Amino acid sequence: MARIIILGPAHPLRGGGMATFNERMARAFMDKGHDVTLFTFSLQYPSILFPGKTQYADEPAPGGLDIRVRINSINPFNWISVGREISRLRPDLLIIRYWMPFMAPCLGTIARAVKKNGHTRVVAITDNVLPHEKQPGSRQLTRFFVRHNHGFVTLSQSVRDDLVELDVDPDAITVCPHPLYDNFGEPVSPPKAREQLQLPANPALVLFFGFIREYKGLDLLLEAFAHERMRDVDARLLVAGEFYDKPATYRQLAKELDIEEKIIWHSHFIPNDQVRWYFSAADLVVQPYKRATQSGVTQVAYHFERPMVVTNVGGLPEMVSQGRAGYVVEPDPGEIAGAMADFFLHRRAKDLHGTLKEEKKRFSWDKLVDSLLHIADKTT
Repeated sequence: MARIIILGPAHPLRGGGMATFNERMARAFMDKGHDVTLFTFSLQYPSILFPGKTQYADEPAPGGLDIRVRINSINPFNWISVGREISRLRPDLLIIRYWMPFMAPCLGTIARAVKKNGHTRVVAITDNVLPHEKQPGSRQLTRFFVRHNHGFVTLSQSVRDDLVELDVDPDAITVCPHPLYDNFGEPVSPPKAREQLQLPANPALVLFFGFIREYKGLDLLLEAFAHERMRDVDARLLVAGEFYDKPATYRQLAKELDIEEKIIWHSHFIPNDQVRWYFSAADLVVQPYKRATQSGVTQVAYHFERPMVVTNVGGLPEMVSQGRAGYVVEPDPGEIAGAMADFFLHRRAKDLHGTLKEEKKRFSWDKLVDSLLHIADKTT
């Protein structure tokens, strides 16, 4: 049995991508008999840098997890204190989630302090090495963080390549696909899900899910809905997620494209206990990203066995097999529209559901646990 500390977002921060991932990962290690503690943020982002309404959850804390609220992302004295606390605990493995250069000084300082105990192996899960939006100094900050880790697990080949570009030893990196998000409950029937969400029983429903940011390409999807290739498709687009961009930009675009009646806006944060209703209600999940590394939305869609359209960027083509889990297209409204039209007009759902069940077996939490333990041992 190993003593493991996971450092990254967790409750009381809102669920969604990273907090949900870390809590599920903790349970995966615990299922294998390991002792796990999560260190999370007392302050993750200063309010001036946070584009959403709140960083904190209304939901109760998840049961059975040891979560310690410790880290202040902008207080250097706190970084030193947390690093020393973890160093004194002498875990066998410290897993750090790294996703943006803003966090590099905080997380790098903690990692450096922990490494000094000469016992703990420090392994980073690097969701992104360089940000989706260009930021000055991002490479320098990321270099500071990565040099204080023993090893790395990336969730896509594209992030591995970014690490190698930053002169990280390839032998210190392993790639493990993002596991399934299987903690949102079981699917329900589409009619029940639509009734729960007060959606019309017909027509077909396309789902765009998650925080709305420029790089996620919602504008491309709106243009795709207005494209001539969708002329004969009777479908609605359900946009479910909180705006991290200006809502008026997208609403005005829908108006200009004359597709307002085809869009259903649920533009608020979707808590974990509501996620299953959205994916169960949908016929097709579309991720029209302009830039990406990987996406947790893909892994939720896999769990609920919903076919997908993803764009050929970052690690998305690694996750969604063309013709087996859905479609991989260029980030172009015409191509996105063509994939959606093919799915609905040629009734591809039945065939894709069969192969999708097989594809989802590639993504397991056991594989991630084994990858983290392997790279920790390998870099000893």
